[in-house]
Amino acid sequence: MLQRFILSLRPYFSILLILSILSSCKVGQNYQRPITKLPEQFSPQASTADTSSVAKMPWRQFFQDAELQNLIGSALTNNFDLQLAIKRIEENQAYVRQTRYALLPSVNAQVAASTVTPSRNSLNGLSLENFIGTRHLEDYSANLALSWEVDIWGRIRRQNEATIATFLQTQEAANAVRTNLVANVATGYFNILLLDAQLDVAKRNLALGDTIVQLVRFQKKSGDVTELAVQQAEAQRQTADLLRAQLEQGLIIEQNGLRQLLGDWPGSIERGNRLTTYPVDDTLLAGVPAQLLANRPDVRASELGLVAANARIGVAQASLYPALTITGSGGLNSFQAQNWFAFPNSLFYNLAAGLTQPVFLRRQLRTQLEVTTIQQEAALIQFRQSINNAVKEVANALAQSERLQEQERIAIGRVQTLQGAVKNAKLLFKSGMATYLEVITAQSNALQAELALADIKRQRLGAMVEVYRSLGGGWR
Repeated sequence: MLQRFILSLRPYFSILLILSILSSCKVGQNYQRPITKLPEQFSPQASTADTSSVAKMPWRQFFQDAELQNLIGSALTNNFDLQLAIKRIEENQAYVRQTRYALLPSVNAQVAASTVTPSRNSLNGLSLENFIGTRHLEDYSANLALSWEVDIWGRIRRQNEATIATFLQTQEAANAVRTNLVANVATGYFNILLLDAQLDVAKRNLALGDTIVQLVRFQKKSGDVTELAVQQAEAQRQTADLLRAQLEQGLIIEQNGLRQLLGDWPGSIERGNRLTTYPVDDTLLAGVPAQLLANRPDVRASELGLVAANARIGVAQASLYPALTITGSGGLNSFQAQNWFAFPNSLFYNLAAGLTQPVFLRRQLRTQLEVTTIQQEAALIQFRQSINNAVKEVANALAQSERLQEQERIAIGRVQTLQGAVKNAKLLFKSGMATYLEVITAQSNALQAELALADIKRQRLGAMVEVYRSLGGGWR
């Protein structure tokens, strides 16, 4: 009996074999990276095209400061945006696991028992009593139902390609979050060092202002200056004191902002370095623009979006063609409970195949194909735009890093000149050869010059971080 059952299925096995061969055909084009023209160097001034790049350097190697390393490590563990990005990865990973079974048939198991008591005046009721001698009919069934869409045109496989590309895109998006997070933590840390340095300048100028006020008051007692000179000196000292209070406020806010990046509550930030002594790397290797395709997570994510869009065109094309669905069921069935599992008499099975060709769906399928084609073209534009933006960011960061070196050299000379002017003004004022306004002016100029020098040093550190980030460093 069982052998006869298996032999009866042989024609179906032949059909399945033919369909499996046909299903190797796929509509749509396999993805190929579009031809994108990239410059050979990031700037026309570059004389060589060295392929070495700091983007491949791990962030622990790029940032040598122990306190900064601890801050970055804490942020990569506790930052809320990064945690959300990881959850999106896990969500898409679940869909990827589902794609492993997309080509397999769906199988449902069912066990059912029922009883029906028809009316005595109905044909079924009369038939039961006359032929079976009972008032009710029982039915017991245990079966497996199978449904399988044969992927002739590759619709399911193209959908799997889109799902996997979307999953990989979320991974690259998380890497982009890591890159930006590392850069933001480093920038916040350097901003704190800047505020520390500017606060030191303000406090020194406040102490200097106290000295000048005392000196002017002493000269007023001697009759050399008027009360106006005292008021001017006191106003200059108050300006330095006001700047101190503003910098202390900014320092608190900057530290709270950095701690938020760490996923922590507001508080202070440990720092063992000083802005003036923090080393700046002036010889950062940028490599060549073509390496951005592999190093920049946002560029890679944009390309994966193009891969997914290309696969969805294949899905839309396959929807225009006939869909072949094979269904079948089999199991045990009996109208008496005691014979329910009597094998093989209670055995039943059926197998069917259906071919469905869309004829008129109010142009939905054609519109879907047109929309997916447009979306693929838009994804291509976004991919090229991301490359263009990446090259621009690197070029700007390199130019900023180079020009800031010259600005710092000029600013250092200006500070030295104005500090000398303050000393000379004080000496001349004591000897009566300079007015109090000249002393105040010299002190004010020196204050602004020192603050500007500290800001330029912070900009140099920021440019160093921006070169590293724009090249795609920080996620490794």
